[in-house]
Parts: sequence; structure tokens; C-alpha cells
Amino acid sequence: MSESSQPLVISAPEPRTLDLIFTPASLVRLRAGYRVVETTDRDIAALPAEILAGARYIIGQPPISGELLARMQSLRCVFNVESNLIDNMPYETLFERGIHVVTTGAVFAEPVAELGLAMAINLARGIVDADLAFREGKELWGGEGNRTARLISGADVGIIGFGDLGKALNRLLSGFRTRTRVFDPWLPPSMLIEHGVEPAALDEVLSGSDFVFVVASVTSENQGFLGADAFAKMRKGAAFILLSRAGVVDFEALMEAVRSGHIVAASDVFPEEPPGLDHPVRALPGFLRSAHRAGALDIAFKRMGDMVLEDMDLMDRGLPPMRCKRAERETVSRMRSKPVDRN
Repeated sequence: MSESSQPLVISAPEPRTLDLIFTPASLVRLRAGYRVVETTDRDIAALPAEILAGARYIIGQPPISGELLARMQSLRCVFNVESNLIDNMPYETLFERGIHVVTTGAVFAEPVAELGLAMAINLARGIVDADLAFREGKELWGGEGNRTARLISGADVGIIGFGDLGKALNRLLSGFRTRTRVFDPWLPPSMLIEHGVEPAALDEVLSGSDFVFVVASVTSENQGFLGADAFAKMRKGAAFILLSRAGVVDFEALMEAVRSGHIVAASDVFPEEPPGLDHPVRALPGFLRSAHRAGALDIAFKRMGDMVLEDMDLMDRGLPPMRCKRAERETVSRMRSKPVDRN
């Protein structure tokens, strides 16, 4: 196939890179099967008219104005490899033209779920604190070191949100024989029941759980919806594990609930990243911290490229994308997750 007859791909994957999201072999496949024009978010609008008119796919999530989209007459799909749907393109026009917008966020579900489970186990058994005490010669042996320890096995668990991450977390928890209640207003109860969890109201999830996992995306309806009232409803000593986005939580109220001794908590995400060196969360007892690293595994990034290639192959054959998650007309404008600014 000559270069002129190859499907044209515009690559602007910032903050990712092609080397990050494709294995060397997959990148060879991409370049062998497609004419790849690499650019940046800032420069895409300045590409030659024939490039814009002929582009079949975009790998990335650059800002696309209505005027720019009108110049892209061959476009079939935007592959959002940052994985947060950003309000920087005319989604209604994209949908009207039958152009898919898809994300590769599902690659992060298993890595984030595994770290979330590890955080819950640590909060239940005090592993990090016990290790630090041991290093200082202040360890407590046997039962003395287990005064606040408990089991996840057989525990009451609550999950707030049940997308790809919630489902991955539930699969891991199934081996612990937990009773798991889920709050997700965007899903019908039957879908939750099919996954072996109990549909529940938010108050029931909060008040009836030993461990509460927050894996919900930030939307226009739920920013900061978990505040002081929510934490007050939780069982004393319960564990709160924040894995999705800090925007769903009133972070000051969360820290106060931990500071008061009412709950313990863990978080992989923070309102501002990184928090200032003097931020109180850095020294807060009862709070387990992780530097937004739950999903940032090379194996996860490399799965992105495989998903993109598989879906491009399907669309080249006149079929819809199946591996990446499609943006939905009814919900895409509600998404408010803050995009990452680093790998």
C-alpha cells in the first residue's frame, strides 16, 4: 500500500506520547498501516488543508473548534488517550456527523483496583505504621499490635460508582466474601444485581459499610458531594478509600473526619497535585497517601495502543469501535474530571 493510499491519522496525544502508549511492535504496525502526521495540541489547526480534510482518526484530545471540525470531512473517530473526556470539542456536532469519541480509560481499572484493595488492607491491618514503628524500635508484638486490626473478609463494603473501575474492584473483592452495596445513579439496579452487588442509596452505603471505596467520576452533579454530613454518617472507625478524582469530595471535611478519629482514609488523588509541602494532609495520622500513581503502570499505558489499533481495524472494515469506551451523547457534557498534566 502506498503512503498516499494509507488511512491518515493525526497524532497529538499530549500529555502521552506514542512511545508511551504503543509497544515497539505496535508502533511499527501503526506506522506500517497508516500515514501518521504528528503534531501538538497547539498546532493542529495550522496543519495543511489536505491533511485536515483527509484525516480519518485523531489519537489524542486536542481542542477542536466547530470551524476546525468542519474542515475535517473524513474524520471517523477521536481516540482520547488521556482518558478524561474534556469539554474542548463540539460533541453534539461530532455525534450528529456520526464521529465516534472514545477513551482508553479502561486500561487503568485493574491497576487502580489493585492499589485500592492494598490500601484497604493496610488501613485494616496497619501495615505501613507497623513497619515504621519497627524501624524505630517501637514495634508492638502479637495482639498488642492488632488492637485496631480487622478483616476485610466478610466485611460490609460500599462502592460509590460502578464503571470499569468499580467492576474491577468488585471482582477483586469477590474472593473476600464481602457484602457489597453499590450506589450509582447512572445505572439501573438490575445491572448491579447481575454483578453480584446490592443496589443501595448513598446513605445506606455510607452508614452500612466498614470500607467505602469512591470510584465515581466527577460530573456536573456530584462535585464535592461527599462532605461533612456524609462522613458523619459513616461507622466510627470505617475506612474511606478515594481512588477516582478528588473533586467528588470536600477534602477539608475529609481531613477533619480523619483528624477527629471518626474514620481512617486513603487517597491516591488530591485537589491540587502535588499538594504543597506544608499541606496538612502530608502529616495527618490515620490518612494513607499515594501520589496519583495507582494506574500509572507501563503495562496499562501499552494496552492503550493495542486498543486503538484494534478499534481502527474494526472501523476500517466499516464496523463500530468495540475495545475503547464510547462517549455517550447524554453524559459527555456532564463530565468534569480534571485531566492529568503528567504521565
